[in-house]
Amino acid sequence: MTWSEMQPLLEQACTETLIMVGWSTLIAVVGGLPLGILLVLTDRGGLLQNTVVNKVIGQIVNIGRSLPFIILMVALMNFTRWVTGTTIGSEAAIVPLAIGGIPFFARLVETAVREVDHGLVEAVQAMGGNTWTIVRKVLVPEALPSLIASTTTTVIALIGYSAMAGTVGGGGLGDLAVRYGYQRFETGLMWITVAILAVVISLIQFAGDFAARALHRRGARSGPGPKLRLLKGEKPASAEVGKAA
Repeated sequence: MTWSEMQPLLEQACTETLIMVGWSTLIAVVGGLPLGILLVLTDRGGLLQNTVVNKVIGQIVNIGRSLPFIILMVALMNFTRWVTGTTIGSEAAIVPLAIGGIPFFARLVETAVREVDHGLVEAVQAMGGNTWTIVRKVLVPEALPSLIASTTTTVIALIGYSAMAGTVGGGGLGDLAVRYGYQRFETGLMWITVAILAVVISLIQFAGDFAARALHRRGARSGPGPKLRLLKGEKPASAEVGKAA
């Protein structure tokens, strides 16, 4: 197979992989971020301590993470058909990719949020901040470098999942490597897809590491003061009562 024959196939496969990974990452982040934060808030000693809720969410996340992706795809076929109208193609692959990515990202978010200095949380509580304020102005901003790194890890994992989805008709680079590289013995095309995946993953990892380091350095220079000053105007009710007296 000549390069002129390979080029349109590679372009289409790269576009399909980009669509699958892009949408599934977005859904995984939107769904996994609140789950991960809830796992921290409802844990023992958390701001919203609730053992039952924590165990239920934890079990759901554990079950989602324990299933191999290929089995998850098969198990979700009926649901995928209900959502997209088909079980073949890149649009159909987004459904199991997103569902598989949510619990994966949620655990990474939980680990990142747990690393936040509890002293900052206590300081905001002393200034009258409620749970939502603590999440929005302390937990998420302080954990942002780790969250960026977690997102990078999730994207790379979903690229691997998307290649696996291609082996069962999901489209993308995995489908191209199997249909042409393996079944039609186009070894050159298969190695080109491997090289593209390696380059893409390396670039994503570099970009994610760069962004995480930049945010970490900026946070180290500014310290916790600017974040706490955001709450300067939010004074506890007891302080206002004392002034009035």
